[in-house]
Amino acid sequence: MKIIIGVMGPGEEATSDDFKNAYLLGKFIAKQDWVLLTGGRNAGVMHSASKGAKENKGITIGILPGDDYSSLSEYVDIPVITGLGNARNNINILSSIVIVACGIGPGTISEIALAIKARKNVILLNDDETAKDYFKKLCNEKVHIAGNIDEACALLIELVQNY
Repeated sequence: MKIIIGVMGPGEEATSDDFKNAYLLGKFIAKQDWVLLTGGRNAGVMHSASKGAKENKGITIGILPGDDYSSLSEYVDIPVITGLGNARNNINILSSIVIVACGIGPGTISEIALAIKARKNVILLNDDETAKDYFKKLCNEKVHIAGNIDEACALLIELVQNY
């Protein structure tokens, strides 16, 4: 079985740091010969992570919220059309071995909460101290804090090895 790593984060509200980190995560995941899973849209973290993976010969899966391909990132190999709207976030989480929350926004917060509920390891790569404190209090042993992209990649290797 291939290792599937979920990279979740804001779409239109993504920051320049989110774009950069998502691209580097996608690149790192591809170089490990893992599969990248995102929300599949051509926006924000989803698009940047998929681009990083594809430019490094990785495989990308996109779990789309809508019922067509109109918002699909050009860097997604395997689109999954759900028609579920935000409910598709549960598919993102349950299909991933480890989840990286790159940035923060309402959708990302729901994905982190679903990861905690599903007892999945989640890496928080963002600057929001309130979110980090809150999620660590909810599930300290499954929520991991990365201060930068190098820490996130090191945590990914450790968590996948211990899976």
